[in-house]
Amino acid sequence: MELLRNAVRPYAWGSRTTIPELLGRPVPAPHPEAELWMGAHPGDPSHVIGPDGTERSLLELVEADPVGQLGTTCAGRWGGRLPFLLKILAAEEPLSMQAHPSAAQAAEGYAREESAGIPRDASNRNYPDPTAKPELVCALTEFHALAGFRDPERTIALLKAIETPGLAKYAVLLEAQPDPAGLRALFTTWITLPQAALDELLPEVLDSCVKHVQERGEFDVECRTILELGEAHPRDAGVLAALLLNRLTLSAGEAIYLPAGNLHLYLHGTAVEILANSDNILRCGLTPKHVDVPELLRVVDFACGEMPVQSGEREERLSVYRTDAPEFELSRIEWEAGDDGEVAVHDVGPQILLCTAGGLLVTADDGEQVELRRGQSVWLPAADPAVRVRPLSGERTQVFRATAGTC
Repeated sequence: MELLRNAVRPYAWGSRTTIPELLGRPVPAPHPEAELWMGAHPGDPSHVIGPDGTERSLLELVEADPVGQLGTTCAGRWGGRLPFLLKILAAEEPLSMQAHPSAAQAAEGYAREESAGIPRDASNRNYPDPTAKPELVCALTEFHALAGFRDPERTIALLKAIETPGLAKYAVLLEAQPDPAGLRALFTTWITLPQAALDELLPEVLDSCVKHVQERGEFDVECRTILELGEAHPRDAGVLAALLLNRLTLSAGEAIYLPAGNLHLYLHGTAVEILANSDNILRCGLTPKHVDVPELLRVVDFACGEMPVQSGEREERLSVYRTDAPEFELSRIEWEAGDDGEVAVHDVGPQILLCTAGGLLVTADDGEQVELRRGQSVWLPAADPAVRVRPLSGERTQVFRATAGTC
């Protein structure tokens, strides 16, 4: 049971205040800080801090003793690799629109690109590893996102509400086939439009969205989002694609699960994210990075309808976010002010505990104890004894627990 020192990723869309404030550093930071990574990702692994203050890469620890760190089942299932990565996301600006492959798609794509001799770090590489990348994001603050294809009937209503001469024919196209196949046809048409046609259509759409917002129309929030994206990416087909997705506002504690093929875009807010330990991303747009349209169309799932939002299956202080992802499971433990009850933490498999509010005492069955303050995290190897957690004081306390789904 050891505290972690975690890597901060300084992507341009990040916040200059959220992560520094969480970690108790000066605010604002000199540069945007977008993600705090907790895990054994080869690109930026956490470091465990020993009793004497010395540090060692968690990746090295896992590679040196996969059974002791991960447990026999987890080490065998995932080839001696920690299967999940835990993050804090601090989105000040929208990320790229993207989807992730299934396990079969990732394995096939990886083998194909290996055979073609594409370097794994090449900018045009779609599959740097052979694994799937499902993810779940749980809001810490109000969190805004686009995720999954909206019911076609609602999208038709949106397109008619902002109808322009150039947009009308596309509403008719979807109206003629209001199902996943119709969505695929419209999506494909839009993201393959010649730039000249896109440059003519997008200003029309944006002008109509301005009018809709001024008139306080039914799709005010959706139109504001399109205007935000259009301002940041004025000639990008991803702005049109965003018209097809569910617009979500998550309250703190609410989560969405993004399985393989789900097209999504995080807009703004702070969240805890857990995902499979993979770098496989197929981007749709709203980014200067590589976009491979044919490969994207192979991966995207055009199933449509409302995006499920969950608050976790709650039992007393514990809420578990259920998914079908074998790589991970996320749970949240909360104590209201004045509650100091102890909670036993499940003792199977590797775990990371992340404190996001207050402070807590982590006590192992062998008597070892660690104090965990807001912004701190601790690594619990599979070989360690089971642990119990309780608040350090009478204030509201919150901790997230990440572990592998199959262990």
